[in-house]
Amino acid sequence: MSALAFSLVALALVGPVPALLARATWPLRAPRAAIVLWQSIALAAVLSAFSAGIAIASRLFVPGPDGRPTATITSEIAALGLPLWLLYVVVLTLTLVVGARLVVAVLQVAIATRRRRAHHRMMVDLLSTSRFAAPDVCTRASGLRILDVEQPLAYCLPGVRSRVVVSHGTLTALSDDEIAAILSHEQAHLRARHDLVLEMFTAVHAAFPRFVRSANALDAVRLLIESLADDAAVRTSGPRPLARALVACAAGRTPRGALAAGGPTTVIRVRRLGGKPNSVVLAVVAYVAAAGVLVVPTIAVAVPWLNELTRLFAALP
Repeated sequence: MSALAFSLVALALVGPVPALLARATWPLRAPRAAIVLWQSIALAAVLSAFSAGIAIASRLFVPGPDGRPTATITSEIAALGLPLWLLYVVVLTLTLVVGARLVVAVLQVAIATRRRRAHHRMMVDLLSTSRFAAPDVCTRASGLRILDVEQPLAYCLPGVRSRVVVSHGTLTALSDDEIAAILSHEQAHLRARHDLVLEMFTAVHAAFPRFVRSANALDAVRLLIESLADDAAVRTSGPRPLARALVACAAGRTPRGALAAGGPTTVIRVRRLGGKPNSVVLAVVAYVAAAGVLVVPTIAVAVPWLNELTRLFAALP
């Protein structure tokens, strides 16, 4: 029953639960707490998947007729029956595959993202220009690079040698307040290392099989991270300058691996700036829910499984 419960919890946390949460509008009023909730759901899904495999592995060593745990394939089949033994082996194999895929996905995402950013950082350093006089507000942005591009765009390249990149078109199209807002937005990404949060969700998304995973979590977290950076920019420059800057940079094309001010979520974020403020009550509820997602299933399912495992090892000579 523990293995079945863990499997059902894992499937729920990678399918219907993210789908329901992604359709909700309240996370935009508590973005930080909502990200913690998404992280709890992802972590609980991974832990549940591994726990299901471990629980199933323990069932392969059920006590035989003599009361001792079965230790060979033939004795396991004799105790469980061939259909049930095959089911346990298949589910255990799938769990191990998910674990291996998670390790590989973490490494692939980390290596590919950093390689891509390093290459683009080198290109930005080579192509940046100093022939345009930057406004005084730009002097507060460390690692700033200006590209000779007329289209307004703004993005950042996180990492040890981080960069904030804006175009000449951004500096000419925006006022000083709007430039300060867009720079504050990008610097908030760099300070909070939002890129590491996205890497985790990208790796978890790649690790689960396609027939159970969805892009809801990844898309929702991208929007919430941009909302967090928007909140930091609002505290510096106010909502109006930021809204105008976001609209101006909405169509700017940015490289993969960068965190851009514009993008497909611009309309949602601009509406958010003119909507209801962030809610402390919603944030508290989200934090409590995040703790519950991790603690409640673990206690309800793991305790009976640990009791069974204790009983099994007690039967050892």
